[in-house]
Amino acid sequence: MIACLGRIVHDSDAESKLDDDVSTIFNSLNLQGSIENGDVSGIASKDFGGLYSVKPLYLIRPSGAEDISRVVKAAAGTPHLTVAARGNGHSINGQAMADGGYVIDMRSTGENHFKLLTVNGSPCIDVSGGALWEDVLRRCVSRFGLAPRSWTDYLSLTVGGTLSNAGVSGQAFRYGPQTSNVTELEVVTGKGDITVCSETQNPELFFGALGGLGQFGIMTRARVKLQLAPDMVRWIRVVYAEFEEFTRDAEFLVSQKEDESFDYVEGFVFCNNDDPVNGWPSVQLNPDQEFNPAHLPQTAGPVLYCLELAFHYRNSDLPSTVDMAVSRLVGGLGFVDGLISQVDVSYMGFLLRVKRAEQDAKANGVWDNPHPWLNLFVSKSDIVEFDQTVFKKMVKNGIGGPMLIYPLLRSK
Repeated sequence: MIACLGRIVHDSDAESKLDDDVSTIFNSLNLQGSIENGDVSGIASKDFGGLYSVKPLYLIRPSGAEDISRVVKAAAGTPHLTVAARGNGHSINGQAMADGGYVIDMRSTGENHFKLLTVNGSPCIDVSGGALWEDVLRRCVSRFGLAPRSWTDYLSLTVGGTLSNAGVSGQAFRYGPQTSNVTELEVVTGKGDITVCSETQNPELFFGALGGLGQFGIMTRARVKLQLAPDMVRWIRVVYAEFEEFTRDAEFLVSQKEDESFDYVEGFVFCNNDDPVNGWPSVQLNPDQEFNPAHLPQTAGPVLYCLELAFHYRNSDLPSTVDMAVSRLVGGLGFVDGLISQVDVSYMGFLLRVKRAEQDAKANGVWDNPHPWLNLFVSKSDIVEFDQTVFKKMVKNGIGGPMLIYPLLRSK
């Protein structure tokens, strides 16, 4: 038998006590934003991965860098009090949570910065660390006809969130990850100092914060390089039965000059069966088309490979010109004859393609399921063995989600 003794507090008394605590903390920090008790909002105790859940003391929605500075200084001066910056909750291993500490909801600062500049003759945009990339995309394209050069596949992520990791997608072979396309940052350091940094101004903080997993400070503003945004994208998928042919074409495409290759090169592995999530149905871009396995050679194994490609063009380009350019590029590839799918979509539609998958997943109730995820960089010398051991044996029946594999240049 276990006997538990404790003081009984009526709900109304407890809520009043929590309200008093929140009010006291808020007044002591002199915040311009808002603060909530950790029990009130579930957003601060979970993330997209769904594998961890911890309860913070308080969720703070800052008005700007000054509020964040005050919170960090308070945490730095209090033993055992931790603070975590939360963008859209896609961080690793519960990193966006603070057990018994402060969680800063960076989304509340998303509108603080949005200014077009010209730096050394090239366009840049100052944006908030708490801004979503999809909002940055829409505003840049609609207002200026410009867009950042490098992306992630999923854009419902904050600027500061991806810049604290890397920000890798099918454009990285050309422009590098998102961290390579930033010229200046405003960072709240671990001491609570608001510091502007770049390659020449406080460079150690600049290069530490970019890809630093949030351990060198909280990004409150980023200056991001822009380029002219195309109007349209020819979106293409081609299928391979042999891994060596898949990797050969992928490596060839990312090694070509800018005007001699596609604008986006990525790829994925899928199962050689009719499973709706892991198999053939996951490949076709055109809903009116069906994957025809009769085109596959008899030597095809348990998994197949798909190169996903994009060719940018403008509305003023003649259709015949686009067709000719794409045919020339595709014609040199060694994919399985007959297994090609392509559609024309707007540039924004292409970049926001995962948004549609998110909406579908929310509609059928699977979006809130746990989402374990693993990213690996594998050297060229080991990639064939990796395919034979991992893809062809360990995960040959699929994993219930995407298995991306695509080439990156070490120089980028």
